[in-house]
Order: sequence, then C-alpha cells, then structure tokens
Amino acid sequence: MPAADRGVLKGRVAVVTGGGRGIGRAIAVGMGHEGASVVVSSRTQGQLDAVVAEVDDAGGRGRAVVADASDEDDARAPVRAALADFGRIDVLVNNVGGSSGGNHDPFSGDAGAFMGTLRLNLISAFWTSQEALPHMREQGHGRIINIGSGASKRAAASVGYTAAKHGLVGLTKQLAMATAPHGITVNCLCPGWTNTSLVDFERLAAAKGISPAQAEADAHADSAQRRILAPEELAPMAVLLASEAGGGITGQVISVDGGYRL
Repeated sequence: MPAADRGVLKGRVAVVTGGGRGIGRAIAVGMGHEGASVVVSSRTQGQLDAVVAEVDDAGGRGRAVVADASDEDDARAPVRAALADFGRIDVLVNNVGGSSGGNHDPFSGDAGAFMGTLRLNLISAFWTSQEALPHMREQGHGRIINIGSGASKRAAASVGYTAAKHGLVGLTKQLAMATAPHGITVNCLCPGWTNTSLVDFERLAAAKGISPAQAEADAHADSAQRRILAPEELAPMAVLLASEAGGGITGQVISVDGGYRL
C-alpha cells in the first residue's frame, strides 16, 4: 500500500478478539498497518506473540492478552488491557467464534453443545461490547465490528452456530440504534468460505459422506467467484468500518465473501 494511504487509524486503539490466527490476525495486522495500537486476544500465547510482532512490524503497536472468550471475565479482559496500556478504546472487533464441540444434532445432541456455541459466538460479543461501550460513549466516538458468517443470513451450519450468528445480526442492529447518539457505529462483517484453520475439508467430507476433494470443490462452487477467500481480503473492509470514512455506516450486515450463495 502506498505510504500516502497509510495512517487512517493513527492514534486509535483497537481490540481484536480471537486475533491469534485467521481473520482476526489479518484484521489486527491491517489495523496496525494503518497506525493503530492493537490489543489481540486468544487462548494461545505463541500465536498472539507472532501477531503482535506482525502488528509492530506493520507500524502499529501490539499487545497480547491470553483469554478464553467463553468466560465472562476473560471476555472483558482485552478491553481492560487496552484501557490500562493505552488509556482508551476506539475500535472493538468481536471476531471470536467457532463451535464449542459436542453433539450438535437437533434430535440427539446435548443442550450443552448448543449453549456453548451460543456463548462463544454471541454472548461473548455482548460481554466484550458491554465492557467497551461506556468508554466509547465518554469519548463520543467508537466503532464495533462483529464478525458474522454466511450463517448469519441463511441456514448454513449447525443449529447452534446458525442461531448464534443470526443473533449477532440482531445484536448489531439494536446496539447500532442504542449507540448512534453517542458517535458509535456498530456493524456486522460477514465472510463466506475463507482459508483459515477452521476450514477442515477432511472433517466436512466425513460428515457429508463425500471425499475431501469433493468437499473443497463444493465450497468453491458456493460462491459466484468460485474460490475461497484469503483472510487478508477481509481487512480492508474492517479498516474502512473502523475509520472516520466509515462514520456513516452503522447497523449494516456487510459481506466480503466472493458472492457466497447468491
């Protein structure tokens, strides 16, 4: 990126949850490239250390917080770290997500799997947002970006995951309404098939009774562009939503997915 285009987040402080790999890592590094100080959280110290180094190399300032987002106190910890280390929080990216494990079959599954997935994908985003919002209100400025999914808009995954990601859209819209008078925007950024470690074609193939090659081919066929996106392709939209230029965008569900299931 040309030097003239850099620095749109200079002086801003961002928190990216689930930032140790994949889309969270790409967004954290992208924001660092634009001059932000970035607190990244995940459960794995080694991954976080690598991302912090990338943020620093990109021109930002990185901090790592080891946290399990399914625990309420841990979910709030990255925001508290941003305030302690940098004195403010301007941007919150609720990127944590995935499956809690267990049996998700609606007929034979256990309720714990459903509730755990809901907590990881939806309730954790509320906890983290609730920790950040009073400080954003006091500043008169803030940006919250919830990372959704193709399952935020259609039936595309397990019952728990789809319910949680649909719920994230509702959370986004209602928070946008509640916080707009205070200079805060809230949006939901939805990827489709993206090349991260969470995409396991061996597992998907086994679940469908097909070959891994067919599972991957099916994923390509799900998008108009017939491809799986790189995590870095989500970062520019996240940067826009976090920037002053994105100030007029709120309550929106925005897809960067190659045309997933149009």
